[in-house]
Amino acid sequence: MNTSSSTLSPPLLAMSILKGFEKSYRQFCKITQQSKNRFEQQDWAGVQLAAKQRLNTYESMISELSVRLYYQLDTPTISTNLWRDTKAFYSKLLVEHPQASQAETFFNSIFSRLFRRQGINPQHLYIHSQFNNKLTFNEDELCKTVAIGGIVSTSIGQLLSSVKFTIPWGDIEHDISQIRQHLTPLIKQYCCRHIQVIKHVFYRNKGAYLIGRLKGKNNHSIPIVFAILNDESGKLYVDALLTRRDDLSILFGFARAYFMVNGEHTSQIMAYLHQLMPSKPIYELWSALGLVKHSKTEFYREYLHTLAQSHDHFEIAQGIKGMVMTVFTLPSSDIVFKVIKDEFAPPKNVTHDTVKAKYKLVKEHDRVGRMADTQEFSNFHFPRHRFSTALLDELKQVAPSQLIVTDDEIIIKHLYTERRMIPLNLFLRQANPTQVENAIDEYGNAIKQLAAANIFPGDMLFKNFGVTRHGRVIFYDYDEIWYMHQCNFREIPKATTYEQMIANEPWYSVGPFDIFPQEFSHFMLGQPQVKRCFLKLHPQLLTPQYWHQLQINFNEGKYADVYPYRKHLRLPRKIL
Repeated sequence: MNTSSSTLSPPLLAMSILKGFEKSYRQFCKITQQSKNRFEQQDWAGVQLAAKQRLNTYESMISELSVRLYYQLDTPTISTNLWRDTKAFYSKLLVEHPQASQAETFFNSIFSRLFRRQGINPQHLYIHSQFNNKLTFNEDELCKTVAIGGIVSTSIGQLLSSVKFTIPWGDIEHDISQIRQHLTPLIKQYCCRHIQVIKHVFYRNKGAYLIGRLKGKNNHSIPIVFAILNDESGKLYVDALLTRRDDLSILFGFARAYFMVNGEHTSQIMAYLHQLMPSKPIYELWSALGLVKHSKTEFYREYLHTLAQSHDHFEIAQGIKGMVMTVFTLPSSDIVFKVIKDEFAPPKNVTHDTVKAKYKLVKEHDRVGRMADTQEFSNFHFPRHRFSTALLDELKQVAPSQLIVTDDEIIIKHLYTERRMIPLNLFLRQANPTQVENAIDEYGNAIKQLAAANIFPGDMLFKNFGVTRHGRVIFYDYDEIWYMHQCNFREIPKATTYEQMIANEPWYSVGPFDIFPQEFSHFMLGQPQVKRCFLKLHPQLLTPQYWHQLQINFNEGKYADVYPYRKHLRLPRKIL
């Protein structure tokens, strides 16, 4: 057993780590609290910058504190005594701490940074939380609840007016009338007696959201979301009303940017949201609130639970094998694991660092509901006996540098996890005509919405998109994405000679960022039915003029509206 020369005793080391967490979390909350002002000022560029800054607060503090501790510990080694005692003291400090679970994750991060993720041991790390993981909330403290009396409009008005914005409502009476028409049938059907919302407003992109429920007899409840926007004249209006769990799940989907909402009551908000969406994994809810590192902790705990409750084998994921990533899954889970291959076959011209940079870009960017969120892990442990022979052979062949194989374990040095979806190319093979049309419409919408968020997907083959259980089409292959301003969208020059017309290769010059939208149809639209649907629904994607206009919009600071709910859920606006 190693000992470590150290100027820090376990109590001092524990207190240093907790102070580091609290400093990081204060900065997280400060950025979050400014979201109301950004929404009211329509500072949409500031919204994007703040999202990136908030993600980086945690990593910055981990780097700063781990360097300081490295020297204070005099080149640390994994001393079981030191870290066991430090963890024990740290645990005492967390009793009654309002962010105890997140603070455990911070402790794990510091230890992992100091020791390069060696020595995964419950003596050193919080593999499982020391606290009861059952989330709870205090209704009186967290929520605004209004009784539904004889006039439903009055109750709705009380809720909306309880949110103290500094900008005015455009026509709140019109909004209340529209909401009343939609809620009254539900109130009668389920004998609802109260309308309740979380006091804290959820902000994301251009929207503000009041989230709560209608409370009926026998503890029956219906989720309710008021989606509030700020119009061109700087006035508020309710744009949509959501009352179905599926719509709420899409709002909190794994392809969305992270919400900004009061960080002081995160655990209570989490408990409330989990009641509204009991089927959504806890780790996805943590991630949706921007606490991505703790989301990783909860993901790993869920992974351990899944292993303990199942007996199936990890296997190669369905679909066409990628040129950059090898992908595998556990059939009993809804997750895929993605490993960067050691070498990329032509025509791929990227490096490992490039691929990692692209995934980091997606993590920090607005995903507009069209790019799957990922979790990045180092030295991820798998039980060897749960790997299929075919999968292990595949990994040894395409990514041997990423493997550590022992008698009991397979350790992958670097990987990404992602929600599993049905690859779009496989979905289209078995879909009926209606499903094909819906999927192609979603596919075109995904490309348009990514472009509206300043992302060009690069490789737009169907195999790089997946279909969710809600029927949404999501992009998940990031190694060729570019910002829109990097792209040079061009018309294909017209051939003027016979030799040019019969040439197998382009007879005109092609730069590294040149894109010819007319060519999309050649590699995307081979099936006649797919082609008919695409040309009917999204023909503009095949013209460079469409892409040029988007670039002009970005240059002029115009940010397109991308709504995180279906069109039919938007409320009619009063025509003035």
